[in-house]
Amino acid sequence: MKKFLIIISINLLLCSNVYANSNDRIKTDGFVMPTNKWKDKIKINENFEVNNPKDKIIIIYNHGSDGNDVKLKHCFWRSELRNWAQLAGDKINGKEIMVYIHCQGQLEGDLGAKLGKAGMWMKKWEGPYPGTSKMDRRVEGNLKVVKKFVDLGVPKKQIFISGHSCGGWATLRLTAKYMKEVGGGISLMPACFWNLSKKYKVQKVGYEKAMEKFYKKYPGMAGWRQDQINVIKEGNAPILIFTHPMDPYEGLTSDWMDDVPNFNRVIVSEKKKINGKKCKIAGSNWEEPLKDAHVIDFADCFMYYHPLIKEYIASRL
Repeated sequence: MKKFLIIISINLLLCSNVYANSNDRIKTDGFVMPTNKWKDKIKINENFEVNNPKDKIIIIYNHGSDGNDVKLKHCFWRSELRNWAQLAGDKINGKEIMVYIHCQGQLEGDLGAKLGKAGMWMKKWEGPYPGTSKMDRRVEGNLKVVKKFVDLGVPKKQIFISGHSCGGWATLRLTAKYMKEVGGGISLMPACFWNLSKKYKVQKVGYEKAMEKFYKKYPGMAGWRQDQINVIKEGNAPILIFTHPMDPYEGLTSDWMDDVPNFNRVIVSEKKKINGKKCKIAGSNWEEPLKDAHVIDFADCFMYYHPLIKEYIASRL
């Protein structure tokens, strides 16, 4: 148990540059208000209203998680919404983009409720997953939000699911089974099974040997991950995905995506730069160079991909 707790502490430190200021926490649903500049203050409109719904494009954005089956104390960081605030208000084919953040921090899975965050990673759990997982509930929650927008008059083809990390994984899961309910999906650094790429030294030993170690140490978790990958592959949804080889989570364990014909996977492969630009992230009153490639989609340099994101959305309308 002591060894496990030490590893968890290291894992949290990997993301310390994102969580530098508790004032940046957001615990609510709402629309991200457009900003003129990347560093402008992030504001959230909690009113669930859409004027002229047929002329709107809705992007439902899902947060990551530091525990994939347990409750969270918060949902979003203002630092992760800066790029979305820059996209909000833009128009594609005359239709305005609205970004809606969906907080699901209070959800938990049946196993997470029983074992807790630490227990999920205990070797004694052999799998398969018993009952309903938090990920399943996140998918269900997103579908309810989609329906609310449809009820307001927004056409399904103009509603897109997106998310970072576990939220990106939720995007993969939802579009695999329910693509007919939405226009498309944009998955950013999808991962929900710890820092596999770094912990199991994929770059040094290769994917197969790394996964053998993962299965041997945590058979339940490894099998659960593979079961989900199989469902995602079978769905073959036409979605846009961003990964980074330096991402300590699934950076070097995402090549299975290349076997999915309809996936459009973009590998952000310039270390901690994009198109030669050094990356930085910022909260309400702080700014620093990017330290963790897992959150490169939070950085100012990621705006380089905004035209590609809008091009993808246009292709799905």
